[in-house]
Amino acid sequence: MTTHKSPSALRLTLTMCVAEALSMTGFACYTTLLPTLMQAWDLNNSEAGLIGGVFYAGYMLAVPMLSSLTDRVDSRRIYVGACVLSAAGAAGFALLAHGLAGALFFQFLIGAGLGGTYMPGLKTLTDHFEGRAQSRGTAYYTASFGVGSTISIIASGKIALLFGWQWAFAFGAIGPVVAALLVFNAMPAGRSQSAHAKSPALLDFRPVLKNRGTMLYVLGYSAHNYELFGQRSWMVAFLVFVGTQQPEGLPLAAATLAAMINVLGPVMSVTGNELALRFGRQRMIFLFMTLSGAIACGIGFTAAWPWTGVFMLMCVHYGSMLGDSAALTSGVVAATPPQLRGATMAVYSFAGFTVAFLAPLVFGVVLDLAGGNRNVSAWGLAFASIGIFGACAPVARWFCLRR
Repeated sequence: MTTHKSPSALRLTLTMCVAEALSMTGFACYTTLLPTLMQAWDLNNSEAGLIGGVFYAGYMLAVPMLSSLTDRVDSRRIYVGACVLSAAGAAGFALLAHGLAGALFFQFLIGAGLGGTYMPGLKTLTDHFEGRAQSRGTAYYTASFGVGSTISIIASGKIALLFGWQWAFAFGAIGPVVAALLVFNAMPAGRSQSAHAKSPALLDFRPVLKNRGTMLYVLGYSAHNYELFGQRSWMVAFLVFVGTQQPEGLPLAAATLAAMINVLGPVMSVTGNELALRFGRQRMIFLFMTLSGAIACGIGFTAAWPWTGVFMLMCVHYGSMLGDSAALTSGVVAATPPQLRGATMAVYSFAGFTVAFLAPLVFGVVLDLAGGNRNVSAWGLAFASIGIFGACAPVARWFCLRR
């Protein structure tokens, strides 16, 4: 068994982190270009939210099968196939999407591709670690999600500005191809089955659902994703609105500011996991969840503040949201027997990305019903709709302690 400090462990972790970031070049294309596409296609907020949400619908429908298969076949094969799917979705969006229907279809494909890379990639990595090394490897890999999303935001905004939104999606198709080549050639095969126990039947999730320790992490991850992906889907659009409330607008493009906020994700993900190892995983998860939820319930109402104040508050909010990310994922990995790891990741991701599908849609519906995207109170209520579960985290912690 390799250790966390060995060159081999460092190489494997770095390889998977780079591959994960590359596989996500198309991840934030739509959300970054949301204001442009809403205007070009005359979309209302509910339609825009539906397109943002269908990405996660693709993820949640693909992940049960693809993650479960990693208990039986080499997870690299799943990863490579999913990268091809992501590339096809981004290329199709660039070439063939001309409105709501096409955008829904190709966003679904990109999301399904993510369903076959993120958790299967994690299993490819964690099959080679145990203990604290596994927790830290998980933290760095989870942080690479934030790196990938940041690259996607920056690249999409710059390329669209210079060449048009179609070329931004074309760039989104390149990264997954490079990631597939990297993983297949540089990573050893993952364990397709445990040496000590037999995996359950494919798509038989009953052993996972009966594991109370695992399911607590699943519920926590669902609350985390509801707030996180609701915020990610509307962050650029909110910053554009903030700019309209400033006497001289924003000094930087909204996509650039969003990328700067997003950079905090990887840092806080790793930091939160280290704090969890030192002070207790459950304590730190509930602390970060409560803080981010409370801020989310008020952040939309600040849109008319000076932009620096709104930006700093968004930084604190985003950092606190990501503070529990790696702690949740490393916790569920540690609580899972090796022969159930793929099935557990399937349940974990399916639950988390089911609510990730709903969050952008709910956000957009609330925004429409409350007065539209030119109304400060409407933005406040829309953000509160995704922060409510985090704000209720102290109640959940009280219940867990009583049990």
